[in-house]
Amino acid sequence: MFSDKAKIFIRSGKGGDGHVSFRREKYVPNGGPDGGDGGNGGNVVFVVDPGLNTLIDFKNVRKYSAEDGENGAKKKCHGANGADIVIKVPPGTVVKDFETGKVIVDMADKTEPYIVLHGGKGGNGNQHYVTSTMQAPKYAQPGQPAIEKYVMLELKMIADCGLVGFPNVGKSTLLSSVSNARPKIADYHFTTLVPNLGVVETSYGDSFVMADIPGIIEGASRGVGLGYDFLRHIERTRILVHVIDASSREGRNPGEDIRLINEELKTYSEELTTRPMVVAANKIDLISPEERESILSGIRKSLDEDGYDDVEIIPISAATKEGVDKLLHKLSSLLQEFPRDTYVFESEIDIDDRSMLAELPFTVTKDPDREGYYLVEGPRIEKMLGYTNLETEKGFMFFLDFMKKNGILDELVKLGAVDGDTIKIYGHEFEYYAD
Repeated sequence: MFSDKAKIFIRSGKGGDGHVSFRREKYVPNGGPDGGDGGNGGNVVFVVDPGLNTLIDFKNVRKYSAEDGENGAKKKCHGANGADIVIKVPPGTVVKDFETGKVIVDMADKTEPYIVLHGGKGGNGNQHYVTSTMQAPKYAQPGQPAIEKYVMLELKMIADCGLVGFPNVGKSTLLSSVSNARPKIADYHFTTLVPNLGVVETSYGDSFVMADIPGIIEGASRGVGLGYDFLRHIERTRILVHVIDASSREGRNPGEDIRLINEELKTYSEELTTRPMVVAANKIDLISPEERESILSGIRKSLDEDGYDDVEIIPISAATKEGVDKLLHKLSSLLQEFPRDTYVFESEIDIDDRSMLAELPFTVTKDPDREGYYLVEGPRIEKMLGYTNLETEKGFMFFLDFMKKNGILDELVKLGAVDGDTIKIYGHEFEYYAD
């Protein structure tokens, strides 16, 4: 079964907490701190597996979590690092942030494993906090938290040539006649509901990859039918081959079909219409020799009117293979003119950036029910509390500095907070005192 889209949950490992302990031996009653560091959390790693061609496996397993780092221990024992989670995807997979739709990474050009989420760094044990004035620190650093995200995987097939056209014009028949692909073929609309790839070998000894894109309908660029699902696979093709039914067997106008397909392509992505094009006028075996010239002239006129005067029309019959060899040679020569670089989508968001904490919102409000009470809430505050130990003096001073740098104390002043008022931050309450 073919699947080209999947929503999954990924989570990096949490860093292990640093340990608070002191050396205790028989003849060393007052040994120094020996708390070990926590281990680093595991990473979320994506890697391309050339043997895969579908995202169907992600329909069954939707959650992928790396291991947490182990906490540090006494005698300066370092916690073990958490194991990475490795996610294998087919070539051409794009990883997007589910909430924003922005591209995190395009795996099309990645030959090495790519870390999408780094695990949290392990916290330092109390052995690191000895100073001239603090010989027995009772503080250890918590490990950095895990990062959790829902991401959307989209498979955009990688092919040199893409066959586009309305349903039942012979794209699948053409692909099966020139390659090792064996798509399902029958004489009714939408036989092809998934893209098919085939390797084409010409009589000159060269080869290229051809994709049969399922039939496009009017409104596909706006998501009508399976429009988005079909058009997604055209984005990486270097050459577009318009396959049309020159016989007008079902009452369609070949020239108008090309115009409509180009309009759908342009609406979806204007860049698509700038790529090299070839028109394969199929089913000429159903046209008498006397009619061919008139029909091909009509198609030529339609292309010229739309500004595609440089696009070549090659009459073929996918069923009898008439003209197919000429088509393949034309495609081969065009491919030699244009670079083989795969079209890669640029990264638009870094969900691994822990500095994104500064972009999270927070609110400072006055409690309407209690005089002298103020509430500090929001994702930014909650995240910070997750890796700050407020039970220690150093941890509390660290959090106080965070509130100052983030403008929270300034907001309290604006709301009229005075010495002795109560500041409630989730499960914690503090007395407010101005600097």
